[in-house]
Amino acid sequence: MWGAFPPRNLWFLAVVSLGLLAALLGVGRPRARTGAWLGFVFGLGFFVPLLPWIGVYVGPLPWLALATALAAYLAVFGVVATLTMRLPIPPIWFTLSWVLVEFLRSSFPFGGFPWGRAAFSQVDGPLLPLAAVLGAPGLSAAVALLGSSLTWIITLLVGAIRRGDHHRPGFVRLGVAAVVLALVGPIAAIALTPGTVDRNVASSTTQVAAIQGNVPRLGLEFNAQRRAVLDNHVRATLKLADGVRAGTAPQPDWVAWPENASDISPLTNIDAADEITAASVSVGAPILVGTLVMNDDGRPTNTVLVWDGERGPVDRYDKHIIQPFGEYLPWRNFFRHFSSYADLAGNFRPGTGRNILTVPGRSGNVEVGVSTCWEVAFDRSARQAVEQGAQILYVPTNNATFGRTQMTYQQLAMSQVRAVEHGRSVVVAATSGVSALIDPDGMIVAQSGFFTPAVLSSRLPLHDDTTLATRLGGWPEAIACLIAAIGLLFALARHTRFSQRRRTPLDSHERAKAQTQTSENQTRELGGIG
Repeated sequence: MWGAFPPRNLWFLAVVSLGLLAALLGVGRPRARTGAWLGFVFGLGFFVPLLPWIGVYVGPLPWLALATALAAYLAVFGVVATLTMRLPIPPIWFTLSWVLVEFLRSSFPFGGFPWGRAAFSQVDGPLLPLAAVLGAPGLSAAVALLGSSLTWIITLLVGAIRRGDHHRPGFVRLGVAAVVLALVGPIAAIALTPGTVDRNVASSTTQVAAIQGNVPRLGLEFNAQRRAVLDNHVRATLKLADGVRAGTAPQPDWVAWPENASDISPLTNIDAADEITAASVSVGAPILVGTLVMNDDGRPTNTVLVWDGERGPVDRYDKHIIQPFGEYLPWRNFFRHFSSYADLAGNFRPGTGRNILTVPGRSGNVEVGVSTCWEVAFDRSARQAVEQGAQILYVPTNNATFGRTQMTYQQLAMSQVRAVEHGRSVVVAATSGVSALIDPDGMIVAQSGFFTPAVLSSRLPLHDDTTLATRLGGWPEAIACLIAAIGLLFALARHTRFSQRRRTPLDSHERAKAQTQTSENQTRELGGIG
C-alpha cells in the first residue's frame, strides 16, 4: 500500500494490497480477533513508512504514536470487514467497511487525520476520473472494490477447479463474469475522463503566477527569519515584473504567494505593507498573500489577504480547519509530558465566513476557493468553496518544516484529486516546494523543485459548472457508512443466532445422555433391591 503513494505512484499496488487484505480477512472466515490483528499489522506496515516526515524535527515519538493510532483504526476495519464479509457478495462489504473506517479516521478525534486515504494513491491511475462522480470517498471505494473483487473472483475460480467444476458450462460463464467485473471500474473511469465527456466547458481563463520565494534554512525556526522569507517573495515577484516589462513573461491577472510568505502582518507593519504594495504595483496585479494576523482576542489566524497595489487589502480568508498539534494543541498539559516540542504548538483561532476570495482582474473578478495547506486533505474544504462559486482552487502551503521529505508530494496528490473531484484548476503555492499548477483533469502543467526560488506561470481555465461529485456532496459517503453499520449489526445478530443454534443441540444431547444414564442407574438400583 505504501508503494502506491507519492512519490512512487505505483497506483496498482493499492489495488493489489487491498485485494490481499480481503483474502486474509475473507477466506476461511477468521475470527474477529484475528481480523483485528491482521488490520493492525497492515496499518503499521503502511503508516510507519508513510509518515516519517512528522518526526523530522520533533523526533520519532509523535511519528510512531500517530502511525500506531492510525493502525488501530485499521484494526477496527479488520473486525468490521471480517464479520460483514460473511454476508453475501463479500467484496461489497469489504468496500463499505473500508469507506466507513476511512470516514472515521478522517473525522475523529480532533477533526481526524485523512492522510493516506486510498483515493490519494490514484493520481497516476485509470481510476482517477471516478473522483468526479463520487468524490474522494468514491475513488477510495473503487480501489477497495476492484482489489477485493479480483480476490473473490480468483477464489471462486480456484475453488471451482479444485472441485472439478471447470468442465461444466457454468464455469465459462463464471470466467466471463469475472473478467467483466474486473474491467468495469477502469472502463467506467476512462469513459468519464474530461476528454471524452463534455462535463466542464471553461467559462473563461485566467493568467496566474505562483511564487515560490524559498526560505533561508530548514527546520522549525524558519519563522524567526520572517523578514527574509518576505523579502524572498518580494524579490521573486519583482523579477517576474521585470520579465513582464521585457516581454519574456506573460502579464499575470493575479499572483499567488504561499502560506507564511509574510508572517509579518502587513495589516499592522507598515514596512511589510509597503513592500507588498510595491511588488503588486510593479507586477501590475493583485497578490494573494499568506500571512498571520493577530486578532482582538490575542489569538492569531492563518490568513490569506488579497492585496491590491492601489487599494491595499480588498478581501481576506482565515483558515477554517486548523491543524491539531501544530496550529493548536489539544490537551496541552497532557501532551507536554511526552515531548518538549509540545509548547511550540500555536494557539490559532479557526476562521469563519466564506471559503473563497474575490480577486479583481483586468477582465473581471475571479472567485478563488482557498484550502490552506492542511485543509486540502478534507473533502469539505474544496467542496464548500466550489458550492460558494469558486472558479479555481488555490492551495497556499508551507512545507519548510518537513524538509525534503515525501510529505509535499503526498499533499500535491491531494490537490490533483481535488482538481478532478470538482472540475477545477488548482494553484499550489509553497514556500519551499513543491509548487504546482494543475489542470481540471489532475494533470500537472508546471511544477517547481525543492528549496529553490521559482515562478510558475500559465493560463488556466475557469469553470462555473459543477461535477456530480460536487452536487452529491457527502451523501454517498454517508449512505455507504450507514449501510456498513447496518450490515455489521446484521452480521453480529446472524452470528449470535448461529452460535445459539450450535449450542442448543449440544445442550439437548447432553441432557438426553444424562437422563439415560440416570434411568440406567435407577434400573440397576431397583434390580439390586429386588
